[in-house]
Amino acid sequence: MIELENVGYSYGGGELLSDVSVRLMPGSFHFLTGPSGAGKTTLMKLCYGALLPTHGTVKVFDADMRRLDRDQTALMRRRIGVVHQDCKFLDHLPVADNIALPLTVSGRDKRAESENLAELMKWVGLSGRADALPPELSGGERQRAALARAVIMSPDVVLADEPTGNVDWEMSQRLLHLLVELNKMGKTVLIASHDLALIRAAKSQVQARVLRISNRRLQLAGSDL
Repeated sequence: MIELENVGYSYGGGELLSDVSVRLMPGSFHFLTGPSGAGKTTLMKLCYGALLPTHGTVKVFDADMRRLDRDQTALMRRRIGVVHQDCKFLDHLPVADNIALPLTVSGRDKRAESENLAELMKWVGLSGRADALPPELSGGERQRAALARAVIMSPDVVLADEPTGNVDWEMSQRLLHLLVELNKMGKTVLIASHDLALIRAAKSQVQARVLRISNRRLQLAGSDL
């Protein structure tokens, strides 16, 4: 589904990732760990085409990212839901409209999707906040809204970059539960996190593979997690 083969990525300050190879198979659940600045967000961006590798190959749904044109890349990204670390919203729009933005951008009729939108907001526990503006949301509500926006198009893959980094443990568990539910629906899930307690909690609920970035390379983490 997503495959990185001998991928490296360099920027102005030098090489950040080197010789990274990994496959995210359909229906799999992965955690991506590593110290701050190790390249977790960069690896995520490589997985959905926001960045192209300096060398090596990234294939998404069997297509080489380097060979996709702009329109093909846009279509591919509709199959990948991304929960960004910073959770940016349009502050002048209500939460429901923010969540529905991917529908609007893709040209789908939001009114025709109103039932699905209502069900999704109920699923993430935001039914009562549909008309609230983003600045009125708590940290946990913003993260749940970001997750809802990421999956509104029913993507095949969900990538979440530190989705529990700014919430308390109870909300972390709630967000994890939602991501585990998505995986049980057949979605491929990759979560970047440095929270080992969260990873342990996940491994009691789902068969999760833990990957760690260390010294610019990707390794399979030990069973001590």
